[in-house]
Amino acid sequence: MRRVSILVSVVVLLAAGVVRADNWPQFRGPNCSGISRETADLPVKFSDRQGVAWRCELGDGIGCPVVADGRVVVSTMFGESHVGLVALEAASGRKLWERRWPIGDVDDIHRTNSYASTTPAIDSDRVYFYFWTLGLVAVDAQTGADVWHQKLPIPYFVFRWGAGMSPVLYDDLVIFVQDDDLHPSIRAFDRKTGQQRWMDDRSDMAVNYSHPVICRTPTGDELVVAGTGLLIGYDPRTGKRLWQARTLLRNIKTTPVCHDGIVYVSVQSGGIANQWLVSVDQAETGNGDGRLTREEIQAFVGNRPVPERFYEKTFGRGDLDGDGDLEGRELDLAFLHPDNFAGASYDAKNPADQCILAVRGGGRGDVTDTHVLWKHRTKHTDHIVSPLVVSGRMLLVKEGGIATCFDVRDGSSIFGPVRIRNEGQYFASPVCGGGRIYVAGENGRIVVLENAPTLKVLAVNEMGDAILASPAISDGALYVRTRSALLKVTGDRG
Repeated sequence: MRRVSILVSVVVLLAAGVVRADNWPQFRGPNCSGISRETADLPVKFSDRQGVAWRCELGDGIGCPVVADGRVVVSTMFGESHVGLVALEAASGRKLWERRWPIGDVDDIHRTNSYASTTPAIDSDRVYFYFWTLGLVAVDAQTGADVWHQKLPIPYFVFRWGAGMSPVLYDDLVIFVQDDDLHPSIRAFDRKTGQQRWMDDRSDMAVNYSHPVICRTPTGDELVVAGTGLLIGYDPRTGKRLWQARTLLRNIKTTPVCHDGIVYVSVQSGGIANQWLVSVDQAETGNGDGRLTREEIQAFVGNRPVPERFYEKTFGRGDLDGDGDLEGRELDLAFLHPDNFAGASYDAKNPADQCILAVRGGGRGDVTDTHVLWKHRTKHTDHIVSPLVVSGRMLLVKEGGIATCFDVRDGSSIFGPVRIRNEGQYFASPVCGGGRIYVAGENGRIVVLENAPTLKVLAVNEMGDAILASPAISDGALYVRTRSALLKVTGDRG
């Protein structure tokens, strides 16, 4: 009887251990926050050869790994013609399954990007994955077999970053935003069936790469999405727009963070006119005359014809004098929706906007004057790296390895700007768990910081290959996706 009791106790403890293992279900983990709920110590000193529990060689990719119920899944390229998923046993690194889909006829993308750029989402039953010619698919988490497939409009981007958005999860929904140059929208699908529950046409947006996050308020959960000029709060059950704050500029690539009913945003952007002139008119293919023509856009794009619908949408409403080019105010009219001029160029002497801000959720209608708690200009935001909000502090990391930290109560400075001992480019966003913050650089080094009100660098770890994906944290380990491999890091816990 005593032996049975001991066995039961062991089973209960094992089960409890499984429950305690923190899932990392989507881009940047729980609610896209970058914060693990685990409190156990996490690795401090490691490398691509030391403190690594296992390593899986992969094709090119910059999508983040996701973890649930003992499985880790990551997107990857298979050669140059197929994109797909690889599922591994988290404990051992043993491959469980893989899926491949042809990438089809796709536009060229920037050299920094990858066609395997999106992060899957995962729960106990399914893995959800998006690719621009494929649409949104759900596969069985245990076997990789098809569950459902939703075809979506193939996005179009004049600027060559390509598609980079990832699905996120909320209750029984899969939510996907695609703000492109032709048909921006946000859609919610039933996790089990793939049936579309709702869709909001975001034609008042330009290209954005910000993920939706959940803001929990006394009046209910809100789905918050940052976009061109606007921060918008949706009803996650119906897709109805509840509120908007006219606080941003032309576009946003960072993802907000929500905490205690407040949305925190870090953005580096430019006015619409400035962005198009710098990117197209002043490019090698442009003539630098301060005007934008169809011919310049086509030369900038290259051999693939620009869709006529794009010209109809932009030149059709912006070319006021009918002379075939866009200049001055015409640029704002062409590339901004008539109901949304929050993303206009404002002041030619100050064409770029770099700021941090906090917006209280729970409002209705235009909340710009009522719910924006604070907004501060700063030179130290990054256009890709999302903020980390933890322990009452907002940590920013930007190109060059420069960190700044602000008090979330009022946006006042806590420390910085200060270097974190790793200069270079940054695309991955910082993540935090067990009192430690991990900042991965494109140069392949991961800086470990103490989660504290003063900057303390605990280690700078060399991983041997470029890193553009934010690491995942689960069950006391760090999962690091380099451009060529996935590593489970357990390391020296200091």
